[in-house]
Order: sequence, then structure tokens, then C-alpha cells
Amino acid sequence: MKFIVDKAETRGYFDHGWLKTFHTFSFADYYNPQRVHFGALRVLNDDTVAPGKGFGMHPHNNMEVVSIPLQGYLRHGDSVKNESTITPGEIQVMSTGAGMFHSEYNASMSEVLKFLQIWIVPNIRPLLKHNELCTFISPEGGKAPAHLLQDAWFSMGTFDAGRHVTYRMNKKNTGVYIFVLEGNIDVQGKTLSRRDGIGVWDVEQVE
Repeated sequence: MKFIVDKAETRGYFDHGWLKTFHTFSFADYYNPQRVHFGALRVLNDDTVAPGKGFGMHPHNNMEVVSIPLQGYLRHGDSVKNESTITPGEIQVMSTGAGMFHSEYNASMSEVLKFLQIWIVPNIRPLLKHNELCTFISPEGGKAPAHLLQDAWFSMGTFDAGRHVTYRMNKKNTGVYIFVLEGNIDVQGKTLSRRDGIGVWDVEQVE
């Protein structure tokens, strides 16, 4: 058995007036080369926020963000128009994917907010890579970041002109429906343009 103990008094600490924050791992102006992360655990911040104050809209990229209120009211807002207030006993989990903005405020004008902000490095990296067909939804238990209760897979890709791509069926007796967002493609000898679609089945792969 191996272990490491991080005593409370050894954490990084900053007093910003409206925010008093302890950093277990390297974060912002606190850097400790011996405490950058623990496995996939990248950030563990212990924050106290003054009434009515908070973090304005700021970006996150490729990180799983978990917020756990310990006291008070934590109000969340983000660039995809989610908004909620959570209290002790509730948690919020946000997958930022390729990037999003969010804000966190103390929803009370009289009571301090105490909460933990935890960042976990995701096990799936950004999906939409140029000239690759990338699957982002799969049946439950798959490796994609989202799942459906059905044998259905969703993939997307952006390709240079002249690029040749092979799509292989994920399972026997399934088909594929291809929908063109922009540009032109040739599928099995059929030319498709913007917003055209084609369904193909009874085949193992599609060119």
C-alpha cells in the first residue's frame, strides 16, 4: 500500500477579500511541483465567497467540473443557458468538452457561501478532430461521452476536399444515415450536397 497525506495547513491560500480560497493542488498563482494532481484529480479548491460575490463568466476546456456546496447558496450560469442554485446536499457536475463559459456566485446577499470546486481530467479527449470521423454518442456502456438506450451511434467529421473515409458498421444488421451539414460528398457513387441525407444498410462498410 502506498499513500500520501496532504495536511490542511500545507495547502496554498489566497485572500482576495470577497474570496478566501485554499488550493490542495497547484492552481492559479499557487504552484507546488510536488502537488500538481493526484491521478485524474487535478483541482481541489476549498472556497469561501462573500455575500453577493462570485466568479463571473470564465472559460473551461476539456475538464469535468464538480461543485459541492458546504454552506449557503451556489448559483450557476453558463454559455449554454443553464442556470440553477444548489445548496448543501446537492452537487453540480459539468462536462466542459471542447470549451464553455460558466459563472458561479453566492446567491445570498447576507450569508457566506462555502463550497468545494473539483476538477477531474476526463478520460475522453476532444472529439472533433480534422479529417477524422469521431463518435460522440454510443449505446450505454460504450466509450463515447454520451449514450443512448439503443444500438445507435452518432459521429461527426470535417474533411478536406478529396479526402477518402471508410465508415464501418458498429454492429451486424445495422445501417448508417449520413447527413451533410455543409459542402459536398460522394457516398457509394451518389453525390450529396448541403443538408442532403442518405441511408445505407445491408453492407459492412460505406465509402
